[in-house]
Amino acid sequence: MNLDVMISYLPLYRDALFLTMRVGWKGVAIAVLIGLIGSAIIHFEIPIARYIVSAYTQLFRNTPLLVQLFFIYFALPKIGICVSPEVCGTWGLGLLGGAYMTETFRSGLDNIPKIQFESAESLGMSRSQMFRYVILPQAVASSIPGLVANVIFLLKETSVFSTISLMDLMFTAKDLIGMYAKTIECLVLLVIFYLIMLLPVSVLGDLLERRLRHAEFGD
Repeated sequence: MNLDVMISYLPLYRDALFLTMRVGWKGVAIAVLIGLIGSAIIHFEIPIARYIVSAYTQLFRNTPLLVQLFFIYFALPKIGICVSPEVCGTWGLGLLGGAYMTETFRSGLDNIPKIQFESAESLGMSRSQMFRYVILPQAVASSIPGLVANVIFLLKETSVFSTISLMDLMFTAKDLIGMYAKTIECLVLLVIFYLIMLLPVSVLGDLLERRLRHAEFGD
């Protein structure tokens, strides 16, 4: 393993890391927003909309991200909708993640005791106030383990972005291997940079989960 070669590749991996994180975290933000809205629609059984959300979650949870990206990037231009690889990656990840986040937040909402809803109603809160100030904070707190797991899963799924010519970490590694045949050096750097991206999320998620668990039991 040639350390000089690895050092010379660092700027390329750094740029790829920034691009991967930018697209990945934009996708995560979209996923969380979709998840919050979708879980509320299903939990409160809003007519018609809940069937649309259920169909959406089943569709995106049961099809690979690669197929979804190909549909957005290659099929939509046939009807006049053209997007860049970065936009395709962002929305593909966001729509996939939204389906998983919807189920995660829905389970958090279902775990809230019924008395919480009754207490909020007895205080004269509207449905929107009840959801914003009473239900949502508790649902998010109980959903933290699933939320963190979904975030890590989505960030790892960015590895398929190379199939739509996005210069992410995987694309950079494969490109360098193809040009210079430095397979071991490129793969070691790939592992290191994925750890740089994902390990802090895992550690911070564990700390946040532990803190919320202690607060719940009054420790």
